[in-house]
Order: sequence, then C-alpha cells, then structure tokens
Amino acid sequence: MNQIFTFGIEGLVYGCLYSLAASGLVVTYVTSGVFNFAQGAMGMFMTFTYWQLAVAWHVPMVLSLLLVLFVIAPFGGLLVERIAIRPLYGASLGLSLVVTLGLLLGILGAADALWSTQVTRRLPDLLGTGTVHLFGVAVTYFELFVFAASIFVAVAWFVFNRTRVGLTMRAVVDDKDLTARAGANPVRSAQLSWALGASLAALAGILIAPLQYLDQFNLTFLVITGYAAAVVGRMKSLPLTVAGAMLLGLIQSYAVGYLPPTLLSNLNPVLPMIVLFLALLLLRQDRLQTARPAATRKRTDMGLWPSIALGVGFVGVTIVLSNVLSAGSLLNYGEGVVVGVVLLSLVLLTGYGGQVSLCQMTLAGFGAFAMGNVFGGDSVFGLLAAAALPASVGALLAFVALRLRGLYLALATLSFAYAMDSLFFNKVLGYGGILDVGRVWQKSQKGFLIEVSVIFAALAVGVLALKRGSFGRRLAALNDSEAASAAIGMNLTATKLAVFTLAAAIAGIGGALYGGWQKEVGPSDFIGLVSLLLLLLITLAGINTVGGAFAAAMFYAFSPEIAKYVHIPEFQLLLVGVGAVFVGLNPGGFAGQIGIAWDRIRLLGARRPASVAEMPEAGEGRLVFD
Repeated sequence: MNQIFTFGIEGLVYGCLYSLAASGLVVTYVTSGVFNFAQGAMGMFMTFTYWQLAVAWHVPMVLSLLLVLFVIAPFGGLLVERIAIRPLYGASLGLSLVVTLGLLLGILGAADALWSTQVTRRLPDLLGTGTVHLFGVAVTYFELFVFAASIFVAVAWFVFNRTRVGLTMRAVVDDKDLTARAGANPVRSAQLSWALGASLAALAGILIAPLQYLDQFNLTFLVITGYAAAVVGRMKSLPLTVAGAMLLGLIQSYAVGYLPPTLLSNLNPVLPMIVLFLALLLLRQDRLQTARPAATRKRTDMGLWPSIALGVGFVGVTIVLSNVLSAGSLLNYGEGVVVGVVLLSLVLLTGYGGQVSLCQMTLAGFGAFAMGNVFGGDSVFGLLAAAALPASVGALLAFVALRLRGLYLALATLSFAYAMDSLFFNKVLGYGGILDVGRVWQKSQKGFLIEVSVIFAALAVGVLALKRGSFGRRLAALNDSEAASAAIGMNLTATKLAVFTLAAAIAGIGGALYGGWQKEVGPSDFIGLVSLLLLLLITLAGINTVGGAFAAAMFYAFSPEIAKYVHIPEFQLLLVGVGAVFVGLNPGGFAGQIGIAWDRIRLLGARRPASVAEMPEAGEGRLVFD
C-alpha cells in the first residue's frame, strides 16, 4: 500500500509541474489567441538564467528566484510580445504557428550560444533535503513546494480571471476594436498576458530542472508534455488542464512502478506524446479562435514548357558546378539538392494544400530506412520502397487530418515525430544506430549529384504541373476554406488522402537520396527538430514556390559553412529566430516580397495609375494553412 501512495505522490508532483507548464500556454492562448510553441524554450532560457545568477554569479538563491520570476521573465515576455507576437493579432493560425516555432528555435540557439552544451550543470536544492510524512510516505520539502506553487497558481488564476483586468484580457481576443471603444487598453492587456505566461514558463522550468541535468534541448521539449494537458483542457479551461496534467503525471509514475522494464524503456520517453495524440483524436475539440484569412496575391503559374526549360537549365548548371566546386562545397551543394526534394513535399502539402506537417523529415527517415533495407540498399526496388513506406504512413496521417486541422494537426504531427525519434529511429536504423544506404544508378559523387539534380528537376516540374491542374485547384480551395470546399461538393477525404500520400512519397524519395548522398544515416539525421527547422526555412524563402524550396535547402546545407566566417555560435538557429519575426511582418516570405517588388515595377512600367485593388500591400502573401 505504501508503494501505491509513493508512486501516487510522485505522479502528483510531476502532474503539478506539467500543470504549471500547461497553465502558461493556456494563459497566453486564452488572452491573446496565439498558441506559444516557444513556451518551453522561454522556460528553458529563464531556468538557465536562474542558474547563471544563483550558481555562476553566487547571487542568493531566493533573490535569484524572485529576480527571474518577477523581473527578468516578465520583461522577456513583454519583449517577445512587442517584437514578434503583436503583428500576429488577427493573423492566420498558420502564421502564428510559424513565428512561435521560429522563436523556439531562436531561443534554443541563443541558449546554446550562451551556455556551452559541453558543460554539465545542475541546480542546487532550493529547500534542502528535509522530509515530512503523509499517510506513511516521506514527502520532501521540494515536493511540498511544488504542490503549494501549483495550488497558488490555480487559485490566483481563478480569482484573476474574474477581475476587470482578466475579463478585459479575454475580451481583447474576441474583439480588440470593441474592447478599445469600451475604454480598455488592448495592447496593455496583451502585454500582461505574455508577461504572466513567461513567468509561469520560468517557474515550470526552474521546478522541473532539479529533477535532471540542465540540458537546453531536453528542458525545452520536456515542456511539450504540458501540451497534452492543455489539449485536455481544450485550450481554455484551467481546471480541466490541471486534471489532465495530474492524470498524465500519475500515468507516468505508475508506469515506472509497474510496467516491465523492457516495455517501460520503450514507452516511458513517449508516454506524453501518446497521451497528446490520443487526446487530440478522442476529445471533442472546441473550434479554435478564428482569424482573418491571409491576403493573397494572384500569380501567373509557370507553364509546362517554361518549367521543363528551367529544370533542364538547373541540371546544366549542376553539371557545371560539379566540375568547378571544391570537394567540401560539392558535398554541401549535393546535400542541398536532396534536402530540396524533401522540401518539395512541403510545397505541395503545406504551400498549396494548407495542411500543416511537423514531421516531414520523419517521413524522409522512413524512406532512408526502406532504401537501406531492400535488396542491399542500392536497388531501384529500394527507391520504390522508399516512396511506398512513407506514402502508407502519409495515408494514415491523412485520416488524422480529417479529424484535426490547423493547430491541432500541427500538435498531432509534432507528437508523431517526437514519438518516432524514440520508438523507431533510435532502435532500428541498423546496428549501433547507423544504416548504410546505397545509390541506385550513379555510384560516383559527381555522377550521383547529376542524378539527384535530375530527380529534383523532374519532381519540381511535376509539382508545378499539379498546381496548374484540377488537383491544384482543389488544393487551393482546401487551403482557402475547408467548409466552403465541402459546401460546393468537393470530396475533402479524397483530396487530403491524395495530398498527404503524394507528399509523403516525395519526402521518402528525398530521404533515400539523402541517405545515398551521405552513404549512411543515423537517428540524429531525422529528429523532429530538423522537421521544424526545414518548415521554418521554407516559410522564410516562400513555402508555395519551388524556388523557395531550393533556396531553403541550400541555406540549410551551407549555413554551417557560413557560420565559420561570421563567427556566431548556433548561427543557423539564431538566424531562423530572427527570420520568424520577418515572416510575422511579411507572410509571403522572401519569395513573396520579391514577387511584390516585381509587381510594383510592372505596374510602374505600364505608365498608368494603378487602382487600389491592383497595388500590392506590404506583407501580402499566402500563409494560411489552418
């Protein structure tokens, strides 16, 4: 019986920690309408700041805690709201998703740059090692503090939510202009919600950190556990969120106590993701706060023969570069081409169809796995299997997409990618985590580069052809409005099934080529973080353009080399974080801005005044996918 109570108290402690992490998400979402994917990164950064004050600089621990929770964290929340979040109010859910994911990566990069990942750090015990006994079970002062902090936050939010300030914060989300006419200050209300959210993230991170070594990546993504609790609370109910967090904590604790060790080693790392996935599928989800559609700009689609000519020109340029580039640059260029194949799947799925996926590199990993395990790893049948296996997984995800969309679909694909990191890639990518992947036709480096460039060009021409045809028009309608598409009789099930399956097959081919280019792959090549990074890069470059896919892939491949010259640690992640702010202001990405500039030049060249409707506005572009 004591063992049951022991695991129960431990589970409630973890539940309280998860509820604190989830409470910050709920606060910012309910009061600002923006789901903050960077919540974990903000908590991680503030936890390292607390370590810097209390351990590195020897500031008294209590004073360090007060400074972080009531000064530094709120100021950080205000800064994030002012720079990155404020342009998102009223914008599409897809845009807010991209920007907050960019913040996640940018903050993670900043933490890696400030605090070396090679140094082992631990937070000291704030309350000592004393214990008290409850129901015959020893409970530490730290566990009592966690209980007290969680109860205080829940009661404080219950009271605050009924004050004039709390009502104003929620009213701002529903109608900012009407709230302002009533005499409230919408900007100040939004700032307050983000300051509170940052403080709660800091509190969650500081309380979770003593249970493990301080690690930037693990601490950032440990807070993802709070996503499951927030979903149980349907993104608005704090009592349901707390209940979900407690349930999750108890499930994890009793799993540790009673599951067989072999099964536990497989399930324990992904239990939160399994709970999140099931919560998304089984619970009735309230309609997310709606937002105005992103402005769109009419573009002339490239015809078949011009696209073929461009593809032939690209292959010709690649042949020339294969003879003039240095060995190191050739490796980077080839990596960019094969990653570009993976990104073409995002152009089709997300750019054209508006379906969010945070697991495309996971699907590419399935392709590499199939290629390396079929007929010796260098057969054309392996390449076919590399398309077929991810395509079958993509079809399954399509049925998930029928139930979910927008933010919920993003969370589902994120949980899937995170689970596959632990359950699949860490276990089956060959002996010791390394899998040899061969090449089908050309075995030499230069020959294989030309081969993959031909495949990239052919797939790019095919993607552009799909956009021009009836399937592309169905995807555009799906992107604009699923409800309207269904109302005019379009088969949403068939359309989603087709686009998810086809995009997954393209990603799988890209994964097989990626493995062939490197000759071997490991679990780190396909972690969920890479999927996030690639989505953000292609969004920056232009997610609904083939050129954007190529530019994003080249930056991904060459950024480590660029970092050597600019001497900025974690250059790639930091630049993506800065770019996320740019996307918030300019939804079309760099490709969209180039298109707008060209339209302005064309209108000026027409030598006639343009009507208001013709003139492109700053920030125009399509980035809806919600």
